[in-house]
Amino acid sequence: MNQRKILKIILPLLWLAVLGSATAAVYARYQARVLFARLEKRNAQRDALDTELGRLELEQSTWSSNAFVEKMANEKLHMMIPQPNDVRIVRP
Repeated sequence: MNQRKILKIILPLLWLAVLGSATAAVYARYQARVLFARLEKRNAQRDALDTELGRLELEQSTWSSNAFVEKMANEKLHMMIPQPNDVRIVRP
């Protein structure tokens, strides 16, 4: 009779432990999915920023090229490369 009383107490406790464990497993799986979705979103943002960085670096190299600077100096500022006889070398 003593074993039956113990069994009546332990069996519901074990049942609650199994249900708690299953609930925890489902919750952990849900959290993993939420975190994975956030990770994928961050990866997409990183890829977009990498693309933007590449575009900006290409634009920067275009704007800083010697040919482009010379063209802008000629067109916008009406500057010209001096003729060799117009150049004077000054020594200290």
